[in-house]
Amino acid sequence: MQGKTIRFIRRGELVSLGNVPPERTLLEVLREDLACTGTKEGCGEGDCGACTVVLGQADGDRITYRAINSCIRLAHSVDGLALWTVEDLVADDGALHPAQEAMVACHGSQCGFCTPGFVMSLFGMYQNHVRQGHTITRELAQEELSGNLCRCTGYRPIFDAAQAMHQLPTALIDEAALLEQLRAIEPAQATGYMQPRKLQSLLAMRASHPAAQLVAGCTDVGLWVTKLHRQFEQVLDVTRVRELQRIERYEHHIAIGAAVPLQDAFHALIADRPQLKIFANRFAGLPIRNSGTLGGNVANGSPIGDSMPLLIALGAHVVLMSVRGHREMPIENFYTGYRKNVLAADEVLAWIKVPRPQAGEFLRAYKVSKRFDDDISAVCLAVNMTLVDGKVDRISMGAGGVAATPVRAVRTEALLRGVRWTADAAASAARSLRAEFQPITDMRASAAYRSEVLGNLIQRLWLESQGMTHINLEDIRVLPGHEEASA
Repeated sequence: MQGKTIRFIRRGELVSLGNVPPERTLLEVLREDLACTGTKEGCGEGDCGACTVVLGQADGDRITYRAINSCIRLAHSVDGLALWTVEDLVADDGALHPAQEAMVACHGSQCGFCTPGFVMSLFGMYQNHVRQGHTITRELAQEELSGNLCRCTGYRPIFDAAQAMHQLPTALIDEAALLEQLRAIEPAQATGYMQPRKLQSLLAMRASHPAAQLVAGCTDVGLWVTKLHRQFEQVLDVTRVRELQRIERYEHHIAIGAAVPLQDAFHALIADRPQLKIFANRFAGLPIRNSGTLGGNVANGSPIGDSMPLLIALGAHVVLMSVRGHREMPIENFYTGYRKNVLAADEVLAWIKVPRPQAGEFLRAYKVSKRFDDDISAVCLAVNMTLVDGKVDRISMGAGGVAATPVRAVRTEALLRGVRWTADAAASAARSLRAEFQPITDMRASAAYRSEVLGNLIQRLWLESQGMTHINLEDIRVLPGHEEASA
């Protein structure tokens, strides 16, 4: 099928590319069509960060900047946005951008292959923090660069560069002019890659094109393209639907639209439950969280997706919509099998409704993976518990990596409900949890390991409920100058 034209702003100019197939990635367009070879292809699956670019989108009277992985991002998704690659940062007079100059001054490049990706992540940090008058701390640098891997383990000077950018001459973007340019780009109309702006239009398109591939941030669908060589006759992109870009707060719950990026969705959850910050940071590197959406993660339904066990433990519901109306259900009832769900051919997942915290709740979310940052879970467990007079009054438990779908541990919940919370009760719950699921063995972990760890996490929950904190890996802080040893 003939592809539609893509238009975006780059270096202050409108770039227009015609006849781009729906499944073509942004990285392919940059390297092969625009000769932007500074953007590197490393892993082809959003893990290494060598392909990082920055997108700019109009958000009211300002520009939102997001560093994303171009290797798994469909090219059509940037239609109507601003784009920066590493070639775009040097000023017209040849002066380096502070992100580049700081890397040079701090000796942040070794072999150099990963350097363009790091520079683009630093550029995103510069726009989102330095230009807003905020200080980049060591912790912030480690957090926001977690999606960029350096095989030479040169993290210390790169973190130095992140903290040094504010000391260099200021680099400005004429945002008023850029906003005017972005607003002048009219939405394209095409049947190959459909990108509606209104919910009503999305539902009508879904009803008319039930076989179209639904996409949001493409952090999973992009892998189908790069690894499985999938091709799509039609793609229906939900990310520009204005109603689904919102996070709405109500007295008893928050409603997160399916087009809300994971980074923003987690910020909303952390605002109510600060203890989720480290878990949210470990979901993936920042470029993945900037690109992927909570709705997409839930709809994809991977059994090792981290958001679903947490949402199950929080008692979240999903809202499904079509031209026929809407229906709502607990998130654990949404799944019917491995990457299968109850969505009808004309439906889309529109909202995730998350209850607000209740008085006295004790919430913990645990992720076990081979690598602390930027890695996929072997086991994920989230527990939300409320004690009354020492007894378990309310409890909900979500688990990932132990079944064909994200699951709720209903048997173990029933075992604990109404029972006094003691070491013996925790031990019984650990045994129950190990017996409740039959995980598989794969490249990430054996079945026996998963079962053992699942029960061990209940022991950890018990210890933390008694005030113990030094058992947590999250509490370890790497001192400046020791990053290479911890990489």
